[in-house]
Amino acid sequence: MPQKLGCVVMAAGNARRFGENKLAAELGGRSLICRALDSVPGEEFETVTVVTQYPEVMDLAERFHFETVRNEHPDWGISYTIRLGLKALGDCGGAMFLVSDQPLLQRESVKALVKLWRSQPNQIAALAHGGVRGNPCIFPARFFPELMALTEDHGGNTVIRRHEEALILLETAEKELTDVDTPEALRMIGSR
Repeated sequence: MPQKLGCVVMAAGNARRFGENKLAAELGGRSLICRALDSVPGEEFETVTVVTQYPEVMDLAERFHFETVRNEHPDWGISYTIRLGLKALGDCGGAMFLVSDQPLLQRESVKALVKLWRSQPNQIAALAHGGVRGNPCIFPARFFPELMALTEDHGGNTVIRRHEEALILLETAEKELTDVDTPEALRMIGSR
């Protein structure tokens, strides 16, 4: 029987470099958060939880039939979003962490990553391009204590760096892993 897998969509950041709520920014007529939620193949997961500080993101997530958790302290860093998400997932055997600012990430790639992880569920699985790791990443439950112990703006990268031997990568197109941190980056991605 396949292990239960949960998904945490991380949508709580303040986006200081972007200058406004970048999740509401649009590419091709669709907001970044809508694109992120579209990329999640909900049927692959026991639970999908969206962690956010934004009421409008919570409303949208509910339309996708995803669970929501309000992050009252986004200023505490990504580690707090990770903790909130993991607590919400419950007793899953693994957790995928998906960021909300990769507007070209494809649902098929996320499904393929899930398939890879299910073939080696004791490993950390991540999308990559040219052998360089990107997001999303799937962590088996054996790493949950380390993820829960993270502080401030230290995320899953910290855990992966400690366990490089446990990492398996799935190659995908570079554009899918491109994240958007500034309005200029969004314009550039839209002009490709």
